[in-house]
Amino acid sequence: MRVAVLGTGSWGTALAILLARNGHDVDLLGRSVEEVQSIDARRENLRYLPGFALPRNVSAGMLGEATEVDLAVVAVPSAAIREIVTQLPPGNPRVVVASKGLEPHTGGFMVDVVKEARPASAVGVLSGPNLAIEIARGVPTVALSAFDRRSDAEAVQNAFTCATFRVSVTEDVVGVELAGALKNVLAIGGGMSDGLGFGDNTKGAFLSRGLMEVARLGTAMGARTETFLGPAGVGDLFATANSRLSRNYRVGEALGKGMNLTEALAVVGQVAEGVPTSEAAQILARKYEVELPVLAAVEGVLRGRISPRQAVAMLMDRAPRMDGFLGS
Repeated sequence: MRVAVLGTGSWGTALAILLARNGHDVDLLGRSVEEVQSIDARRENLRYLPGFALPRNVSAGMLGEATEVDLAVVAVPSAAIREIVTQLPPGNPRVVVASKGLEPHTGGFMVDVVKEARPASAVGVLSGPNLAIEIARGVPTVALSAFDRRSDAEAVQNAFTCATFRVSVTEDVVGVELAGALKNVLAIGGGMSDGLGFGDNTKGAFLSRGLMEVARLGTAMGARTETFLGPAGVGDLFATANSRLSRNYRVGEALGKGMNLTEALAVVGQVAEGVPTSEAAQILARKYEVELPVLAAVEGVLRGRISPRQAVAMLMDRAPRMDGFLGS
């Protein structure tokens, strides 16, 4: 199979390495001429994923220059999605969105943005507890391939599955994409809790309540509740909100330690999808009339309206009530 991976960040590079190890011919496509030339010449992404040699069946190139492929993997920040979809390879390959974010200012799903540009292509999402450096190391993990048609999900499953990367299939595209995107916002909150010096009790309460909110919103949008209990929900949240390999966690930790957002992002040095997605989450909350106090608290900190400590106090001041999993 010939595969194009759009995005030369750590995540796109890790996926290119995984796919190449599985025997596929991979085009790793980026926007920077200098970066692409460096990757191709040195056979390593020194900027975003140093220490991992690219297999010989990976070729670095420029976006918009790819020939026809069987599968296109989108691994770019959500803010760039509308620009990138105009540079998808020709023809109508299957497209799998591996990025985890929502379109800023609209709350749009990345899958839907791709479908607008390529209505004839099957478009789905790949998500799970997948930290880039661990994928490159070959550490065992799982993921979900979600498409409207099971046959498309299975084709992507077959492309990615290997001894250390097990992929399951589902038709719950909405649930998988929403869980992957909003867990980034919750991971920022988890990092803030640690940065403030609170213990595991606080963090556990924050993350569990936050996941309940994500599930409530998801079911209001037609997603399946069980999706949020699996790898795309609990699994991804656990990995991201507890690891310093996560950019979102590190941004939150820096905020908890007293940095402002600009300083926190500078320390991390890469895009933290939870920052723009926090705004998108509130757009969806208003649209579907679902209250999201935990996610709103994180968004308030990111926009500078409240401090991390005030966010915790506000959540603790909320009236206690009886909850089911989908309670408020």
